[in-house]
Amino acid sequence: MKHFVQISDCHIDDNAQVMGVDSHTNLKKVVDKITTLESDALVISGDLAHNGTRQSYKKLKQILAPINTNIFAITGNHDNAENLNTELGEYLFDTVTLGAWEIATIDSVQVGKSSGFVSAKALAKLDTQLQSSNAKYALVVLHHPVVPMNSNWNDALSLENPQDLFAVLDKHSKIQALLFGHAHESAEFSKKGLKIIACPSTALQFNDENAIGFNYYTLFDDGQLTYETQWITR
Repeated sequence: MKHFVQISDCHIDDNAQVMGVDSHTNLKKVVDKITTLESDALVISGDLAHNGTRQSYKKLKQILAPINTNIFAITGNHDNAENLNTELGEYLFDTVTLGAWEIATIDSVQVGKSSGFVSAKALAKLDTQLQSSNAKYALVVLHHPVVPMNSNWNDALSLENPQDLFAVLDKHSKIQALLFGHAHESAEFSKKGLKIIACPSTALQFNDENAIGFNYYTLFDDGQLTYETQWITR
């Protein structure tokens, strides 16, 4: 059995105030809670920074310093890929193995656009990774929502071509869940038995939820996956 934490949409900037909240203090509160949990990894599903400056990534690393487990991250539409790689390149990953499980990623970011798109190259890369994986079970992480959120979220800002992603996922029965951020809310959906899970933001939510939060997962050796969204008053 393994545990991991997913956080998303931290929106750290050179200045603490972002979108009307103190994103630095809010992330510190989340980190304080994470350090009390048993965890084998921390996964950040994009938008680590708000404007993608090098200083913002340095600040993020300082705030995450108390976490004593491996940290893995993917880019979001607010991130600057070059600056993120320069300052936090050790966080970036394609796959990571946790016991009987593998966490795989796919890049959904379009430069200069808020909505997402998975390219044919990215899909082929994911397909190859899943085919060559020796893990019994897998889950996939990307930044953008892949289904209608059924909320006040504007679905036009989600993944533009989810059908192309599902065409690849449907080929691999080992995939148990698909995780994303971007929408700044907690939600769960299901498609052909696949769990589809949205992670809340550590900065603020875009719905009526006034708390900040993260998802805490347990991966069982028999392929079962459970999680709990942990909320923190901001």
